[in-house]
Amino acid sequence: MLDSISISTILLLGAATALLLTAMLYPSSFLRWLKRKRYQYEVTFSLYMLTPTEKFIFNSGLFLVLSLLIIAACFYLPEHVSTISNRLFYYWFGDEKDQALQSSHKQSVQNMVSTTSNIIREAATQLLGMEKGNGQQGVRSAPLAGLNGNGRGIMEL
Repeated sequence: MLDSISISTILLLGAATALLLTAMLYPSSFLRWLKRKRYQYEVTFSLYMLTPTEKFIFNSGLFLVLSLLIIAACFYLPEHVSTISNRLFYYWFGDEKDQALQSSHKQSVQNMVSTTSNIIREAATQLLGMEKGNGQQGVRSAPLAGLNGNGRGIMEL
């Protein structure tokens, strides 16, 4: 099984291979593109005004910072993402101890809901079991189809 470092290494090698293939297949257009990017880099950071020694110092510092950032991203970012996803899973679903507590709490809530729905069902059956004409209690018929079930109008947990 591949770990995160192996996957990062494979991705970096794939990117380097794609760059090398591009350079081999289209050398003139690739070199033109590289020259344009170098010109844009020198103009953006005003490197054309510096002496060669100052350019070397600036480029060395920039290379060092970018190298450290890329290496840190390759080594530590996958582990950080997995840690964050584990925490998110814990915050969303809780721990095993919390799940046992939630199941007992869920059972008590279901008991309360079923008791409440039974009380409401009984009251509604008595109310609807009355005759329409004179308001007197008629012979109780079978419960109405809309009142059957175990509290389907209430959200089940």
